[in-house]
Amino acid sequence: MTMVNQQVLNSGCCEESRRAEFSRRQVLAAMGMGAAAVGLGPLLSPGISFAATPWTGDTIVLLSLRGGFDGLNAVAPVSDANYQALRPGIKVPVGSAVQLDSRFGLHPALGDLKPLWDSGKIGFVHAAGLAEPNRSHFDAMEEIERAAPGSSLRTGWLGRTLGMHTSSGAFNAVQVGWSEVPRSLAGAPPVLAMSRLQDVNLSGADDSAKRTSWSRALTALHSTAPSDLRNAASTTLGALNTAARLQDDDSLNDSSVTYPDTDTGRALKDIARIIKADIGARVITLDVGNWDMHVDLGRIDGGWMYDSFRDLGGSLAAFAADLGDVLNRTTLVTLSEFGRRAQENESNGVDHGWGNVMMVLGGHVQSGSVLGDWPGLGDADLADGDLRATTDYRAVLADVLSHRTGASVSDIQAVFPGFTGATLGVTTS
Repeated sequence: MTMVNQQVLNSGCCEESRRAEFSRRQVLAAMGMGAAAVGLGPLLSPGISFAATPWTGDTIVLLSLRGGFDGLNAVAPVSDANYQALRPGIKVPVGSAVQLDSRFGLHPALGDLKPLWDSGKIGFVHAAGLAEPNRSHFDAMEEIERAAPGSSLRTGWLGRTLGMHTSSGAFNAVQVGWSEVPRSLAGAPPVLAMSRLQDVNLSGADDSAKRTSWSRALTALHSTAPSDLRNAASTTLGALNTAARLQDDDSLNDSSVTYPDTDTGRALKDIARIIKADIGARVITLDVGNWDMHVDLGRIDGGWMYDSFRDLGGSLAAFAADLGDVLNRTTLVTLSEFGRRAQENESNGVDHGWGNVMMVLGGHVQSGSVLGDWPGLGDADLADGDLRATTDYRAVLADVLSHRTGASVSDIQAVFPGFTGATLGVTTS
């Protein structure tokens, strides 16, 4: 609503229109309907839209593991003697790993993912990342989300993807868990940003009759406003009404599925409701932070890393179970700005590194062996102490777009300018 008011105040319109706008703002203020009432920050952030083709294929969920996810302990190369030697205090011992293939095993706190692996619903690509190491949190994530090295593009890869397709409405692109729209969606059509689904509401309209009454009143108030403002108000009210229906629809709640009572679990539960409602969500983004574990990350059986892995694994497993058959039209992919160094530091932690693991969860995923060109962890194999990134992370994203949204070769080149690599086969068409 803040965005809507600013459009009118800057439009140079007549005094009568300014007075009308003031009346609208008075009503909104009386309702307590500021930005926080519709989610933290503007409900719909402006972007660029292009008339193009309809979207076909899956809802794509981008889970950003911010802070530098430790792929070497998440999907550990337990059979590699160098790994065991480099991490004497924090390693995953061979006997403790949840074995995936002859080389890799899951950290035991991620054991909830093993049934998904066995059923072909989750895949892993190791030693993935930027073409060159970048140990700056901000710069590396900026580059990964822009995904256009060597170009002057300021949009994000998801923004460019969405820009090639006609919009499906307010839930076309959604950010859950935080009101700040990620860089990956820059340039997209308007993005619906929310902390929680239950927070998207009209303050004071706590039942359907009141929501209907206020929606009619607000529609009437905006009926003589400039078209841009009138359309923005209509879209926002539509989003609020849709969110209310989602909150009240018990058919979207699977009582047999228990999510972790954490920010990640609650956010993924909201995302599952949005996808199951089939209201046109093409892209949904979620940030999970707190992965910058330089000190005291804990041991194999407890501590900071163990708790974080347990939360992540349990949340993803619940998400897949909650979706049920709808997982067949959903693909979730994880990204982090970089991995961690191969050797543990003196503070029972791991510092910024390079190569990392990416996870792909969905109904059409290839599993059975961890993908990627494993470079090894010997002295000669490392890059200044880091696991090398031998797979361009864009190859994983291109694979998902190609196989699960029907993107053509020219589409991939438009989304990832300069990328000429092949897809990996981590998903199927």
